[in-house]
Amino acid sequence: MKMLDASEYPKRREELTKRLGENSAILLASGSEKTRNADTHFRFRVDSDFYYLTGFAEPEAVFLLRPGHDEPSVLFCQDRDPLMEQWEGKRLGPERAPEALKIAKAYSIKELHEKLPALLSGVETLHFPIGRYEWLDQAVGKWQRELKAKERRGPRAPLNWSDVDRVLHSMRQIKSKAEIEQMQAVADISVAAHKAAMSLSRPGIWEYELEAAIMHKFMMHGCQAAAYPSIVAGGENANILHYISNNQVIKDGDLVLIDAGGELDAYAADITRTFPVNGQFTSAQKDIYNIVLQAQLKAIEAIKPGVPYKSYHQAALNVLVDGLISLGMLKGSVEENIKSEAYKRFYMHGTGHYLGMDVHDVGSYVCGKESIEMQVGMAVTVEPGLYIPNDDDIPEAYRGIGIRIEDDIIVTENGTHNLTVAAPKTVEEIESWMA
Repeated sequence: MKMLDASEYPKRREELTKRLGENSAILLASGSEKTRNADTHFRFRVDSDFYYLTGFAEPEAVFLLRPGHDEPSVLFCQDRDPLMEQWEGKRLGPERAPEALKIAKAYSIKELHEKLPALLSGVETLHFPIGRYEWLDQAVGKWQRELKAKERRGPRAPLNWSDVDRVLHSMRQIKSKAEIEQMQAVADISVAAHKAAMSLSRPGIWEYELEAAIMHKFMMHGCQAAAYPSIVAGGENANILHYISNNQVIKDGDLVLIDAGGELDAYAADITRTFPVNGQFTSAQKDIYNIVLQAQLKAIEAIKPGVPYKSYHQAALNVLVDGLISLGMLKGSVEENIKSEAYKRFYMHGTGHYLGMDVHDVGSYVCGKESIEMQVGMAVTVEPGLYIPNDDDIPEAYRGIGIRIEDDIIVTENGTHNLTVAAPKTVEEIESWMA
């Protein structure tokens, strides 16, 4: 099991300190446990921005980074409590946090409202996740009012508030060598899960049986959870883009679309493979499948540093539309069908998204009205698909077929590195693996 080295977090704080303006600070919260039902909670998942800078995954914690101060990094966390730890597990506590996390100072979360105003005094710009946590928005306002009331006697309230996205997410968007290694580790586990599901498949199997096989691989190899609810869609269910019921029998002759990825130490994988439950594609299934596969390969080929982000979607779209015309499902030219958006009957989503600590990771796709340029270290998914409705005007052999193929791609100086290349993808590879 690959875990990110603890030395990565101080390096990030150091890099962020260089990027922050003079007298700026960043304030982040780890999040709170969420009630599932009655007195039962969902498993806690720490806020990604908070974890990115601290490596600390406990709930009810707040982190302040203040470059240029005697204590530039301050954590507020839960106290050690033998009774609560008996029920819920060990806590780090403010006494042990500075050494364990390589931060300057730690206090009890109970002291947050008492100490935070003084720690913010003199800060020119406070960056925090505006609108993400209602309680934090209200607390910052309260601390601001307290400081302004004392300004004639010395303390100074922050002059500006800024959403943390603008300063922190540009860092998160470019993955370090250590992050790419971490993403490769969770990608490898996720590839193994997809291969296990292919191996288990047979006519008459339930969708949830394949989901169970995937989750088994995730957990057996150290993933703390799935990165998102797994999609296991047999037959026409594949045409429901976010199908997560996973409660139907998969019949002989059906394709199975599985979109699933593990999460390891807060990093996500995101893989989709589509395959025949009986191990053999029909001629019609091959026709659609190979169009999607060629679209995906062309999209990956279009990714390189300096090209507009939208380029790889356009590359995939050209192949998909041309394929639909060749099968008689669209009429006219590629250009006419793209302009009219007639293709959206069969392909209604984008070709990918950023990937990292969040499965739909942070970062902007446009700057003003222009597509941003790809940069070395970006991580993206490439996931074209075709979803053929069961309508009378569609050739009968193609009706109800849904196919998506997705890989996780790192932008490199020479083009791309495919983290998930080991998952069987061509018709021949899939049929050989399933045999």
